[in-house]
Amino acid sequence: MPGQAGPIANEQDGLLAYLTQMRYVLRLTAYGLTDEQLRTAASASPLTVGGLIKHCASTEEGWMATVRGEKQPLDYGAYEANFALAEGETIDDVLARYDVVAQATEKTVKDLANLDHQVPIDHSVPWNPADQDFWSLRWVLLHLIQETARHTGHADIIRESVDGGTAYPLMAAAEGWPETDWMKPWKPAV
Repeated sequence: MPGQAGPIANEQDGLLAYLTQMRYVLRLTAYGLTDEQLRTAASASPLTVGGLIKHCASTEEGWMATVRGEKQPLDYGAYEANFALAEGETIDDVLARYDVVAQATEKTVKDLANLDHQVPIDHSVPWNPADQDFWSLRWVLLHLIQETARHTGHADIIRESVDGGTAYPLMAAAEGWPETDWMKPWKPAV
């Protein structure tokens, strides 16, 4: 996938394309990292590259369940656990789950085919507005793009702190771009 979302035909395709792009650049932050590096908290925060990817997959899955009207128990322990790779969990496990979540999102959005579809607001949490009853599917997709982009920025900083890898050199390495005077694909440290 290129560094930019491609041409779009309509609003729904555009929202899905930008969400796909944000998932892709988040995934790139894990490219070439060892299991230990994926679990490294490189700042005062406990956030890790692997944990952020897992969190974004879980968040998207939760929002799409809400869009589909599926009841979800409020489980703060599970929420916290989704910020870290569990014992024995691999990045391949997390990325495979993220692929399934992405497919389910695309199917849900295309099946509904209505960006104005009403999604009930959870009033049990203090950050949601008390004077509104519904989000739209459009709002949920924009929120998922924002959430994924925000955490991709976190993952970018963590990745750079772990081994110096940055977005475009990682993309160049993952996609096999030729080396140029101005773009050197990322290579693991010796």
